[in-house]
Amino acid sequence: MRPERIPLFPLNVVLLPGAPLPLHIFEPRYKEMVKSCLDEKSEFGMLLSLPKGVALVGCTAEIVEVVKRYPDGRMDIATLGRAPFRVVELLSQQPLLEGQVDYLEDRGAPGNPVVQRQLVELYEACHTLIFEDYPKNLEGTPVDELSYHIASTLPMDLLWKQQILELRSEQDRQERLLGYLREWVPHLQNSKAMRQRAGGNGHALN
Repeated sequence: MRPERIPLFPLNVVLLPGAPLPLHIFEPRYKEMVKSCLDEKSEFGMLLSLPKGVALVGCTAEIVEVVKRYPDGRMDIATLGRAPFRVVELLSQQPLLEGQVDYLEDRGAPGNPVVQRQLVELYEACHTLIFEDYPKNLEGTPVDELSYHIASTLPMDLLWKQQILELRSEQDRQERLLGYLREWVPHLQNSKAMRQRAGGNGHALN
């Protein structure tokens, strides 16, 4: 059973369930937090840092590996997103921010097969346009984790990723993503065409 009070790590990222997140830990308070989580085999909470505070819906991070330890105590760690949560109360006790949290469960059906098929097709198009490579990482992805997988792989706007995290139905997440990618594909296609024209005539884009 996950604890109701957890340490919080505000950062300019949105961690989604199942998504990997490498972190470089250098502040003393977070070095202590990581040490405590490793000792207790517990998770910490990632929150999106905003200009006027933090988002109140986040995702817990499990430390799966300490990749490197430095002589001065800094660490490179590999984490994996686990459980979405909502902060009920921020406990801004120094030196580390903590929160009283409620864990969020999904409700409703896993999604519409037609929407899923359209979403996968658009994801493949976006992935190919951005990375110039066909995605090979959807095989074996459970249907109820499809939206998280797609949103964590593509370099989407952080506030859009935050919206995906806050929705409590896989069907809602897939429909929201489908709308986003439909708008995004034409911009990606235009950007690629501009790059190709610039590369073909000897002029670089500013």
